[in-house]
Amino acid sequence: MEKTRTALKQLNLSSWHLAKECCLATHTKTTTMSTFNIMPDARNEDSLTWLGQRATGLERLDDFLPKAGKAYASMRNYDLGPQDHSNVSCLSPWVRHRLILETEVLAKTRSVHSFRESEKFIQEVFWRTYFKGWLEHRPDVWRQYQLQLRNLQDELDKSSGMRQDYGNAVAGKTGIECFDAWANELKQTGYLHNHARMWFASIWIFTLRLPWQLGADFFYRHLLDGDPASNTLSWRWVAGLHTKGKHYVARASNIEKYTQGRFSSPNLALDPEPLFEPFEYPICPIDQGDDMRSISDFGLLITEEDCMPEALPLAGNPSGICALCLPEDRSQLPIGDGVSAFVSQAVTDALGRAEKHFDRQAVVHQSKDWEHFLIDWARSINVSTIITAYAPMGPVQNRLETVAPVLEEAGITLLRVKRDYDVHSWPYATRGFFKMKEKIPTLLNKLDL
Repeated sequence: MEKTRTALKQLNLSSWHLAKECCLATHTKTTTMSTFNIMPDARNEDSLTWLGQRATGLERLDDFLPKAGKAYASMRNYDLGPQDHSNVSCLSPWVRHRLILETEVLAKTRSVHSFRESEKFIQEVFWRTYFKGWLEHRPDVWRQYQLQLRNLQDELDKSSGMRQDYGNAVAGKTGIECFDAWANELKQTGYLHNHARMWFASIWIFTLRLPWQLGADFFYRHLLDGDPASNTLSWRWVAGLHTKGKHYVARASNIEKYTQGRFSSPNLALDPEPLFEPFEYPICPIDQGDDMRSISDFGLLITEEDCMPEALPLAGNPSGICALCLPEDRSQLPIGDGVSAFVSQAVTDALGRAEKHFDRQAVVHQSKDWEHFLIDWARSINVSTIITAYAPMGPVQNRLETVAPVLEEAGITLLRVKRDYDVHSWPYATRGFFKMKEKIPTLLNKLDL
């Protein structure tokens, strides 16, 4: 497997034009579609600044707001190319890591546009919410995906044919012009337009006939907004697994129309069958998080899943603050330099704001040994309780579930606080998106947005 990882790293990790700049602001190890959820903006790619900072996300949101109404509804499906994303905002990396909150995006949008004018954009915000809630109801989907992915990555060592086909796909050397262009754009920028993501996934599954799990992993390793729920379930949706029997097939005419002729007449599978899996996933009760009302003596833990610690519903100020950052948990294969830089900077930015807001010293740790670090840190600030923002299904939740019993044995309790937005929204994500869509006005009122 190590040979495969090394070869693939050389094959599919291009230099990322902002990685060095972003990494200058990161800490060392311990120091003081409605489907693929890209949200709309009107700027050329040349002027985009991919910095994992709250201030950058807020600036982008403010710039986009005038276009969140009819302009978005009419132009959102067009992929104008890497040099002109003038019809999309690229807000999703900041929303995904909660450098800016969904409630902030919705409140600001409602302050500028009526619900009717901005309904399409508001629905896009809730698509991300829907996917997160849906996966919370069906955690076995994530676990099964991880198991299948590990098996497929091991299979790459054994099957030279699959390894070559996969290598050509991630290197952008399939001979399908549009697909190869999107593969390179993804690696170079950490971004793809929503429609391009759908086309790419469809070509990967139905024309190249590669396992969807490897494609989802490729996206997750390179997308700045890579999200366990949205990414995994979107690939399943394209394949025909999320809504059973209903798949998304990329058409040459559709690609030509919505790229305004940049790509024409690609040779694609015309009438493929949707994928099938011989089992159902049971719906499970959602974890409601822990009650924080009586906890006043605690340490605050920040992870990449929620980088707005100053807005968490806490009973008091923490005795100390720490952050754990390990984006490498996303995959057995190397993640993109841009993803690593963005995540590290997002956590660093959150740590700095928390340190200032709570007037407490903060440290960040980048290592797989979360257990011993947290035990030593909790003892150093003399607390027996650690509070962190609830982490949805994904690598961070996996790690916290492993850490919690070890902490408990050491006399330290790990509690997870949930935001009201998730508490109110996720219960409507049990089936298709329509159930949540029809509840959006009710949710906006309940959340006072």
